[in-house]
Amino acid sequence: MRILLTPLLFTGSLLAQYPGLSLPPSGNHQRVQRGQAIGPIQVTIDYSGPSVHAPDGSDRHGHIWGELVPYGMVDHGTVTDTPMPWRAGANENTVFAASGDVTIEGQPLPAGRYGIHMIPGKDQWTIIFSKNAGAWGSFSYLPAEDALRVTVKPHAHPYQELLTYEFTTRKPTEAVAELQWEDLAVPFTIQVLNADDVYISRLNQELTSVPGFSWQGYQRAAQFCLDQNTHLEQGLRWAEDSISQPGVGQANFTTLRTKAELLSRMGRETEAAATLETTLKLRTTTPLDIYQYGRKLLVDKKVDEALTIFRQNASRFPDEWPTQLGLARGYSAKGDLRQAIEHARKAIAQAPNPQNKQALEALVKSLEAGKPI
Repeated sequence: MRILLTPLLFTGSLLAQYPGLSLPPSGNHQRVQRGQAIGPIQVTIDYSGPSVHAPDGSDRHGHIWGELVPYGMVDHGTVTDTPMPWRAGANENTVFAASGDVTIEGQPLPAGRYGIHMIPGKDQWTIIFSKNAGAWGSFSYLPAEDALRVTVKPHAHPYQELLTYEFTTRKPTEAVAELQWEDLAVPFTIQVLNADDVYISRLNQELTSVPGFSWQGYQRAAQFCLDQNTHLEQGLRWAEDSISQPGVGQANFTTLRTKAELLSRMGRETEAAATLETTLKLRTTTPLDIYQYGRKLLVDKKVDEALTIFRQNASRFPDEWPTQLGLARGYSAKGDLRQAIEHARKAIAQAPNPQNKQALEALVKSLEAGKPI
């Protein structure tokens, strides 16, 4: 067994650190953590970032890739007598952690903590996720501990003095993490598959705790299913809980409306209509509640349904400004600007404060100019 620690791999003194002691990091390569939520999963990358300039101040620009960081595996005489990859940072392992299962470049990686190592190349890099996340660098690297290997393409990048990891793309179920140093970047794509299943599992668990002791918790879980158009049967069960669970449920505008929309989404229109009718007639339902529901229908391009709702609002609350505003928006969406102006002016007369009146007056001017609202 050979152990050879070369200046190339250890910038700064190893003795600058000692477990359990608060001492500066070796080479003053500061420890950094980057985190990103990808849907319901949290991922983090912990690393120490060296500089292009050496600790003695010398400029190594143009001498990083293929020189300071050699291409391919390197036989430096390691603890394991095995050619070693690059540690993808400095000092201790660069560590990738995911709170749930993910894919890296389309290949599965279970939840956990992994040491990142890389095999650089001029045109292609291999990124290694090792089950050993607690090593110092790559000196004890063993291929048998690989959890995953993926290949990626590096690309040119604006000059970056300090090695860093950034999340350059952020989507609901996908992110791109990128190592950036000197004039180069190495990206890899992280995805969360079946994110809705993860959310549902967590919601089921969380509703056994404090959120499950209020109707709002069940309603928000049901609304998630509706918004994402997923697990609708489960969403309907949660909607029922928000209405009728003993000691918790409340039959109010919010809970009944959510149930009605879920039933409609599931194609159960007769039940949906009956539930909505009950919702609109609740003693506690306000004209603003009905107006906001009608606005949502307009956003969903359900103009005829929205106008029906606005008319029902007018039948129940004829002298309220949200009622008249709803009719103005409904007729505007139908292209009847004359009636839209008439109802908008009625809303101005009923508005409760100067701010509302000013906003409504602006809507009337828009309608008078032939612009729908």
